[in-house]
This record gives sequence, C-alpha cells and structure tokens, in this order.
Amino acid sequence: MCPKVNNLCLHYGPLIGHLHGEEFHDFPSPEALTGPGVESHLRRLGFGYRAKYIAQTALTVAKEREKGWLESLCNSTLDSKDPDEKPLPAEGREGYRKAHAALLQLQGVGPKVADCVCLMGLGWGEAVPVDTHVWQIAQRDYKFGKGKHKSLTKATYDAVGDHFRTLWGKEAGWAHSVLFAADLKTFSDRLSTKIDVDVTEVLIKQEDGTVIEAENISKRKYALENVKEQFEEEKDTAILLETTRNQRVKRRKKT
Repeated sequence: MCPKVNNLCLHYGPLIGHLHGEEFHDFPSPEALTGPGVESHLRRLGFGYRAKYIAQTALTVAKEREKGWLESLCNSTLDSKDPDEKPLPAEGREGYRKAHAALLQLQGVGPKVADCVCLMGLGWGEAVPVDTHVWQIAQRDYKFGKGKHKSLTKATYDAVGDHFRTLWGKEAGWAHSVLFAADLKTFSDRLSTKIDVDVTEVLIKQEDGTVIEAENISKRKYALENVKEQFEEEKDTAILLETTRNQRVKRRKKT
C-alpha cells in the first residue's frame, strides 16, 4: 500500500520540495483527482480495482459535497477533557456514528474502510475496523461468539465493535490496532520471549577460622509472554520476574 500512496502523491500531489535530488509531494486534494483519464492512469500505476473507487469518490467529494465537508466529520473534542463526560456508549459517540454513516455514502467505502478513516484520519478513537482476522481475535482472546464464521455480517461487525468499545472506551480503535499487529507473524515471533532468571551463586569461604557468607546478588528481568497463549482480556502481558535472594554479610568466629 505504501508504494501506491507514494505514487498517488508523486503524480497528483503538490510539490513540497527536494531532498538529495528527490522530489517530495503532499497528499493530493480531491479536486486534483477529478481530471479526465484519472481512473485509467491510476490503473497503470497499479491501483487495480481501487482506481475506479478513488476517481469516483474524488468527484463526489469535490463536486457534490460542500467545501470542508470531510473536515466537518472530524472529532472536534480530540484534545479536550471534560470532567463531567458521560461514559462512552457501546456504539460510540454520536459524532463518530454520523461520520461513519456519511463515509458509507461514498463509492467503494464499506464499514471497515469507513472505520479506518474515522480512526486514523478523523480522530475518532473508538472506531474499530473489523475484518475476519479481527473477528478471529475476538473469538480466541475474548471468547466472543460461538462456532466458526467464515464471513462477517453487519450484526457481527457491530457486535465486535461494541464489545471492544465496552472494554476500552474511546481508545478501543487503537487497542484493537495493537492486538491486530501483535497477531501478525512478524510481531508474534518477537512477543515469544524465553524467560530466564539469573541469580549469582555465592561461594562460602573459610579463611583463618572465619566463615564469610557474602550476600547473593539478585537480578530482575522483564519478559513478554506469548500474547496468543497468555493474553487474558484486560490483564497486562508484561510480567515482572524478580528474585529476592538477599542475605546479609555475616562474620562469625569459629569456636
């Protein structure tokens, strides 16, 4: 996906500047993607079936929506803190629900893509993008649902999102992202850490009739248990292993 975004910026975004002879471009506006031949050009750039959706969505936003429409869907309370704020409803805040519904009106935008935009672009932290992979995580780690499901229905999609929002509130989307990343093979291998505890052994010496017993040196290690096997709902996966074999230094004369 990164090469595609880079191509989109390079061919349609305004020039920011040059660094070491390389051009850097900003992300294009919807208006920049409304010219003739955009769809066919995007296909040549490797966007495949997405080319049609991008071109049509750009036309819709640029021609059929008021200026600033997308920005109006942003979370305006992102940096504010209200001491009297009510608990988050399982379905999320009203602003999030409105933004999600508005995005679904665009060509090629389904529930997951709408939630991705809400979470990563509009500042709605409770947006939980759910696909079959996330559904499997919900079943495995949270004992959510029963039986094997090969596809997601709208009811299942909403239920998983509501469940995660009940657990993590306004940060449910980012918590979900951590779980998603941890479940990828690239990261799961790193999260399986062999747990070893090192303790310095102490030798007791006898010198000139005196017994010397030196204190043991304890060491601490932090280890992450394998998330797949050890994760239990809201429990932290970081376990502090500590050895506390300390003995005082003693000197006693041999009788």
